[in-house]
Amino acid sequence: MPTLRQQIDTGAMSRHQWGTVALCMLLTIIDGFDILVLAYTATSLTTEWALSGSVLGLLLSAGLLGMAAGTMFVAPLADKIGRRPLVLICLSSTTVAMFLSAFAENAVQMGILRVITGLGMGGIIVSANVLASEVSSKRWRGLAVSLNTVGYAFGATIVGIVAVAVQASYSWRGVFIVGATMTLIALLVASVRLPESVDFLYRSKKTNALHQVNALAAKMNLSAVTDLETNSGTSRAGLRNALQTLLSVQYRRTTVIICCGFFLTMFGYYFVQSWTPRLLVSAGLSESQGNLGGTLLNFGGMAGAAVLGILVARLPLRRVLATYLAVSGVLLCVFAIAPSSLALAFTVAVLIGLFVNGCMAGLFTLATGSYESSIRSTATGWATTVGRVGAIVAPVVAGGLVDLEWSTSALYLLMSTSFFAASAAILMLKSARTETLQVDVVVR
Repeated sequence: MPTLRQQIDTGAMSRHQWGTVALCMLLTIIDGFDILVLAYTATSLTTEWALSGSVLGLLLSAGLLGMAAGTMFVAPLADKIGRRPLVLICLSSTTVAMFLSAFAENAVQMGILRVITGLGMGGIIVSANVLASEVSSKRWRGLAVSLNTVGYAFGATIVGIVAVAVQASYSWRGVFIVGATMTLIALLVASVRLPESVDFLYRSKKTNALHQVNALAAKMNLSAVTDLETNSGTSRAGLRNALQTLLSVQYRRTTVIICCGFFLTMFGYYFVQSWTPRLLVSAGLSESQGNLGGTLLNFGGMAGAAVLGILVARLPLRRVLATYLAVSGVLLCVFAIAPSSLALAFTVAVLIGLFVNGCMAGLFTLATGSYESSIRSTATGWATTVGRVGAIVAPVVAGGLVDLEWSTSALYLLMSTSFFAASAAILMLKSARTETLQVDVVVR
């Protein structure tokens, strides 16, 4: 009799499965809002607390640092306690931290709360991607993971709109209360609707695991199973030492390449996200035009991740991702000369958002599918952490080059090389291995 995993891989997607994917997308919408909320309230905070530029910079980095720690140390716990419990714990801590942030009285309090928020979000974003992958069929797994990247971009767009609407009447504190409320709603929905991973249930061998597996099978319109003895990708080797397994002969090459891909891509991605509005203004556009250019990146990003998910349902993941990365590099080169034409600048901004966000979706799809279930969250968490290092370094490097009076064109030309290098790295993955991923698996 086929295992439930085998039935999921080869069967059609049920309403329950798509509903779980949608819930994972909701989690990443919350992630995008809660992580970027400080960026949209920074001016009000600076005025109220008389913050220096360096202190504000530390506050802006606090959330990302917490997120990096969350993906490294919190997310791997999902391989031990389950995807669902970890998500609920992280949502709870983030709700409290966001609510308390609205009543912070100084930069120190806010900085501590931003780290706590980031810790929770780091655990959520990895778990959401892994769970979306594990609940989906082979054919639509790429789209399921890609929709999480769409969610992050959507959340980033929502926080900008909310910040404009709320700050005028309720100050920056109102924006944090809105974020806390949204996170609380997500917690309540997840506590009722979010299922546990089938792969984790097979591995856990808990007393009621078989009952839970068959309950999920019924919801997905699949056949019940009689035992939990076999399930693809559920070796217990990774439970003893997941990190050692990641660097074993079996996985070492894949791990190094995926980590390099994450670092290089997030280096370029966060340069684009952090500096595009400012650099467009430096190149001669107005402040409103520069902000509009930054917003268009997120609009393009929502489409780009979805398109990648559709493509990898039909084409090999490795080739699609490498192409996305190479095109992103080319577009940054074009953008280097784009500010001379407003129409061209905005058009290219949308395309950059489309392809760069698609690259992130492709990397998460690749990471969640390159490893067996017992080390999947650990592997994705560590790869994301390496990427976060690139995300933290990129704005700093760009700022230093701006101080050295590098032109906007020179900066974009330099940063384009990170996408070209990432494309080359992904192509180094063994063809046979990635072709298998296309069948078996298809991630700011």
